[in-house]
Amino acid sequence: MILAGDVGGTKCNLALYEIHSTGYRQIVHHRYDSHAFHTFDQVIEKFLSDTREQLKGAIEAAGFGVAGPVVDYRVKATNLPWTVDGAALAKQLSTGHIALLNDLEATGYSLSILQPSEISTLNRGTPAPKANRAVIAAGTGLGEAFLVWNGDHYAVGSTEGGHTDFAPRTEQEIEFLRYMKKRHEFVSVELILSGRGFLAIHEFLDPSVRHASFTGHEDDAAPEITRLGLARECPICVRTLDLWVDMYGAEAGNFALKVLARGGVWVAGGIAVKIRKKMEDGAFVRAFCQKEKFAALLAQVPIYMVLNEEAPLLGAMSQASRMAKLGKAAQL
Repeated sequence: MILAGDVGGTKCNLALYEIHSTGYRQIVHHRYDSHAFHTFDQVIEKFLSDTREQLKGAIEAAGFGVAGPVVDYRVKATNLPWTVDGAALAKQLSTGHIALLNDLEATGYSLSILQPSEISTLNRGTPAPKANRAVIAAGTGLGEAFLVWNGDHYAVGSTEGGHTDFAPRTEQEIEFLRYMKKRHEFVSVELILSGRGFLAIHEFLDPSVRHASFTGHEDDAAPEITRLGLARECPICVRTLDLWVDMYGAEAGNFALKVLARGGVWVAGGIAVKIRKKMEDGAFVRAFCQKEKFAALLAQVPIYMVLNEEAPLLGAMSQASRMAKLGKAAQL
């Protein structure tokens, strides 16, 4: 039995899998509100209690994709007051096989096991075999990871690229940066290309237009803005969605250039799936390719959207399974 987890600033998805010679099967899945727990070990305790009937044997290995950098086998979560400790999890779960990954690292490892139906092609391009690949995912935060062929399979490298500085390209985006600088000392890409960014853009475009969700947390406004924008029921929501997707495409193009992702770029995360109609209308790809000297090269880069929001779970599961199969110690 393999336990896998996708640990984010908003929710924790945990699932049990059975591994077979021909594949895998998910036994049970639970989603928990991250903010309802003081520590991650409390989430694990709750999951073990909730799955007592399904958990008939010992957990052979476990893998967790966590939103934050893995340093010394520990992750200090970026958007939560948690520290996820691999050694402590090994004791709690009574297994020597714990794969502790950044959440985008986990997503990267899922790419090899996703089905064609779980992928939407945004730009067909011309894939270069065994060339570098990239993954970018906007949700509660913005994650970025890259994949490098090691002679046998793709190895995934994590980054904290979402916390780099926002780079405006147009006069409107320059004005937006000035607007954001009045409210924040640091304006990272993640501050904009995440759920909270929709409200900031909307208020920048027209602060006089308000919607019911604007009175709550800044993340709460994203579903309403995107829904009204997709339905074209609010002109400011339409413009907000347009600007957000343009900036998302531009950042994906920046990342593709930095790692020379001629093998393809995968766009994951919950937001892209929810605004799929807008992601597929061509605006994202146009912004992706608009670079000074490399527009032609970027036009050849395949761009795919990951439709399965459980991709981080699958990647964490695959690495935990691989670790148990190879008999690797947890600290490796």
